[in-house]
Amino acid sequence: MSLINIVGLGYIGLPTALMFAKSSLQVVGTDYNKSIVESLNQGKLSFEEEGLQELFEEARVNGIEFSTEYIKTDTYILAVPTPYIEESKKLDPIYVISAVNSVLDVCEKGAAVIIESTISPGTIDRHIRPIIEDRGFVIGEDIHLLHAPERIIPGNMVYELVHNSRTIGADNLEVAAKIKDLYASFCKSEIVLTDIRSAEMSKVIENTYRDVNIAFANELAKICRTDDIDVYEIIRIANKHPRVNILQPGPGVGGHCISVDPWFLVGDYPDLTNLILAARKINDSMPRHVLGRIRDIMREHNIKDISKVGLYGLAYKENVDDTRESPTLQLLERLDEHLAFGVKVFDPFLKGRIVDHQFMNFEDFVNEVEIVVVMVGHDHIKENMDMLRDKLVLDTKNISVLENTYKL
Repeated sequence: MSLINIVGLGYIGLPTALMFAKSSLQVVGTDYNKSIVESLNQGKLSFEEEGLQELFEEARVNGIEFSTEYIKTDTYILAVPTPYIEESKKLDPIYVISAVNSVLDVCEKGAAVIIESTISPGTIDRHIRPIIEDRGFVIGEDIHLLHAPERIIPGNMVYELVHNSRTIGADNLEVAAKIKDLYASFCKSEIVLTDIRSAEMSKVIENTYRDVNIAFANELAKICRTDDIDVYEIIRIANKHPRVNILQPGPGVGGHCISVDPWFLVGDYPDLTNLILAARKINDSMPRHVLGRIRDIMREHNIKDISKVGLYGLAYKENVDDTRESPTLQLLERLDEHLAFGVKVFDPFLKGRIVDHQFMNFEDFVNEVEIVVVMVGHDHIKENMDMLRDKLVLDTKNISVLENTYKL
């Protein structure tokens, strides 16, 4: 393999490109966003992640390049966005299709096209193979198709790239074995070889499984709330059973995996996904549940001014700056314009303002509100909980030990 062209330099593509380059492979990262490419060429990362800066520096020493152009080579890894269509809940393959077409414009004969983006089962058969064949390429000779879905989480990407197992789906196991060797340059865990459709399905159901489990915890929280029972105590006791492992409830499900992938199954199998659809609805309802709890606290303490409410955390999970599908953003969307006006927001991991009334200083944020809603369990808030002693705290993450705390 002469060179790896990794297409898409976001949360998955960039760390993957850096990891290959660290392993002394020749890598060019491609993205249509000129500002991202320019920033990377200037030595500046486009997002923060533990260990990423050090990995970036090693990759640059090893000669990684960044470009807006696709490179003529024999190995492509596509890590482009895969949104879903709101109305139908089906995958929108537009970015994958565009990337494949661009690869076909420049690739060498016999090139391997590896799709890392999460896609719904059957996407390659329905959308990718016809494009390749319509352009006169013979699959299996001119182009080798593979699916190697990522399995990493923001906040721990660098570690998980090395230590999480991988799945590689391919038409030809001999080709799959060659790509396995490629990933084995940095992946120290098991790399499973299978067919493409199995690889597509396995990634989607991994995140769907987690979504369903979270939904159970969230529904349990609602049940316990109606009878004034401590859901966290119930879960703690139940999890003493050797075959029970209930997750923790929360203010909603964010990120671009758990909150998105189950919709692919709902969209493609609408008559067969009753449980999955119910789980999605429960998890999507949690920001509204949090809003209801805020209103309860305001009524109890006769607080009429919504501007006295502060939402702590804009990221979708702790200790990252990733706001994709963030429960806090979902909550703000559910507030009508009248109620939303004046709600304060703070997140220590965000360096710039992305919503109205977002504070950049924690002390200023706290001084402006009477109710602090902990939406994200950043280490920062755990270390600064004393600053909330004279505030009312709605703790959706079960981290507060203050007496003035309300639970989910």
